[in-house]
Amino acid sequence: MADSKKDKKELIVIGAGSGGYAAAFRAADLGIKTTLIDPEANPGGVCLYRGCIPSKALLHVAKVKKEAAELSNFGVSFGEPEIDVKKIGKWKDDVVKKLTGGLGQLSKARKVEFIQGKAFFKDEKALEVEENSGDSYELEFENAIIATGSTPTELPNIEIDHKLIWNSKDALDIKEIPKKLLVIGGGYIGLELGSVYANLGSEVSIAEMTSGFLPGADRDLVKVFEKEQPFKNLYFDTKVEKVEVKKKKVEVVLKSGDKEQKKKFDRVLVAIGRKPNTKASKPQNAGVEIGEDGFIKVFSNRKTSANNIYAIGDITGQPMLAHKASHEGRVAAEVIKGEKGSSYDAKVIPAIVFTDPEIAWCGLTEEELNSSNIDAKVVKFPWSASGRAKALGTDNGLTKLIVERESEIILGGGVAGKNAGSLIPEIALAIEMGTTARDLALTIHPHPTLSETIMESAELFYGSPTHIVDK
Repeated sequence: MADSKKDKKELIVIGAGSGGYAAAFRAADLGIKTTLIDPEANPGGVCLYRGCIPSKALLHVAKVKKEAAELSNFGVSFGEPEIDVKKIGKWKDDVVKKLTGGLGQLSKARKVEFIQGKAFFKDEKALEVEENSGDSYELEFENAIIATGSTPTELPNIEIDHKLIWNSKDALDIKEIPKKLLVIGGGYIGLELGSVYANLGSEVSIAEMTSGFLPGADRDLVKVFEKEQPFKNLYFDTKVEKVEVKKKKVEVVLKSGDKEQKKKFDRVLVAIGRKPNTKASKPQNAGVEIGEDGFIKVFSNRKTSANNIYAIGDITGQPMLAHKASHEGRVAAEVIKGEKGSSYDAKVIPAIVFTDPEIAWCGLTEEELNSSNIDAKVVKFPWSASGRAKALGTDNGLTKLIVERESEIILGGGVAGKNAGSLIPEIALAIEMGTTARDLALTIHPHPTLSETIMESAELFYGSPTHIVDK
C-alpha cells in the first residue's frame, strides 16, 4: 500500500510565514488539497516568531512606560517603574505561542497537511523533503508556491556572536537591558528595536550611512519622529569601519568623511535590513528564473518562469512586508484554482514604522513627486490644529495628501503621529478606489478623532479647512 504522506501532492507551499500560511489556508478553502512545509512547529514564519509580532509586543511595553512618565505633564505622577526583563520576555513569548498555536489549529481545521522540515526542488515536478525528525524522502507535486521569506542582512566586517553583537532576533530575545547600545542602521528595524531598548532604560546610539532616519521616506514625516526620538547619540553619514570585542565591551570605529572616532558599547545591534531567502529551496533546479537583484521573477499572477511554480512575499521584491506577502499568497492560491480575474494589481502597499510616534505612508511620496512630471498639490494638516491630538498630548503630528490638480484624485498620503498605522488604511482605500479629495472632504468623520485630520487635509486642497487658515 502506498504511503499517503508521500503520494503526489496537489499543492505544496514551501514556507509557513505570512504569505505561505495565507496561501495554504486560501487554497484549502477553495478545495485544493494542500501541504505546507516549514521548520517551525506551527505556521507563523519570521513575522510571528522573530519579527512583526514580538517586536510590536515589546514596542507596546516601551510605549506604555513612556506614556506613564509623560502623564506627569498632566498632573499624574508615578514612581520609577521596575523593569523585570524575564517577565517581559515571557509575556512576549506567550503572545507568540498563542498566535502560532492558533494558526496550527486553523491549519488542522482546514485539513492542511503540515510537514515540519525543509524542502528543496529536484526539478519542476518533485521536491526533496528533509523532516526535522531526520526522515528524508521525495515528494511529487502538481503545483508549488515558494514562500521562503527573508533573513537579516549582515555586514562583511562584523561577526554576529549573538552575545555582545546582535542581530534582530537576538534583540527580540530581550535577555538584558544593556547600559550602552549601538544600533547600526537607521531604517525601520533599527528605529523600532532601538526605541524598545531606549524606552526601557538603555542609552541607545544610532549609526546610519545616509544623512537621516528612514532613507526613502518623506522628510516632513520623519521630522515628526525626530522631534521626540529617544536616542542618546546620532551618527549620520557614518560608516562602521570596525567592530571588536575587548574585555566584554564592544569597541567600534566610526568613520564620517575623513574623521574617525572610537566608541565603546556594551552591546551592538546590526539592523541594516533583510535579504531574500531566494535560493533556500533551490528553485533554480526547477528552472525558476532569478533576477540580478536576487529576487525571483514573477508575473502578476505570481507565477514564475516554471509554469506550475509560484513565488510570493519577500523573495519576489520590495517592499518586503508581511501584508504584501499575505495578499500575494491568496492571489496565487486563487490562480491555481482557476478563479477568474485573480492577479496582483494593488495600487498601493501601506508602509508603517511602529516607533513612537508612528510613521506611515502609501502611494506616491513627495520625494517621488518632486522627481516626476506629475502636476499635483501636496496638502499638510498639522496636528497642532486637532482637538483630539491636543487632548492626547500628541500635537506634534502631521497628515498629508498628494492630490492630482486636474482630476483631484488622491495619489498618495502619509501620517506621522500617534496611531498613524491605524489611519493610513483610509488613505490607501481612497487611492485604490480612485477617490477624489472632495470625496474625502465630504465624508463626515467622527469628532473628536485623529481621523478628522484626513478630512481636513482634503478640505485644505480646496483652501477651506475648518481649523486652520490656508495662506
